Amino acid sequence: VWFLLSVISFALFLAIGKRRSERTLMEKGAEQHRETLLHYPPALLDTLTTMFATSAWLTYALFAFQQPLISINPNVLEFLGDSSLSFGLPFTELGEAKYMMMTVPVVIYGVMRYLYAIYEKREGESPEKVLLTDTPLLASVVLWLVMVIFINYYLGG
Repeated sequence: VWFLLSVISFALFLAIGKRRSERTLMEKGAEQHRETLLHYPPALLDTLTTMFATSAWLTYALFAFQQPLISINPNVLEFLGDSSLSFGLPFTELGEAKYMMMTVPVVIYGVMRYLYAIYEKREGESPEKVLLTDTPLLASVVLWLVMVIFINYYLGG
């Protein structure tokens, strides 16, 4: 359920961010943009952007915190020897390591970087273009993907 809510929140965040960027661009030349954008007050778009940005990373964090414990692959333990994989990892109240929790800061950084692209760089009108041209945002997405694959397929193998 949390993952579904996270995906919905990210989709709405991207959609509202796109409208916010289009509205910002419209101020420069209103004749080149759709008339329906006039019905979106900037204050409302800012509020919705903030709301869905927060909802996106928060629902993802709840998803990550709810993930079941991963029993570490014996080959990984053998490779590491006596060193523990739990050093520096987030623990639950019961002292159990939840490895997916390590991906939450990367997701928060990605959301903040996209907000930066919307408000400072004024580039949110094309989310796919922002993703492919903004190197720090692309790096955070790649890092998140590598972490998820490593946690689920290598550690949990």
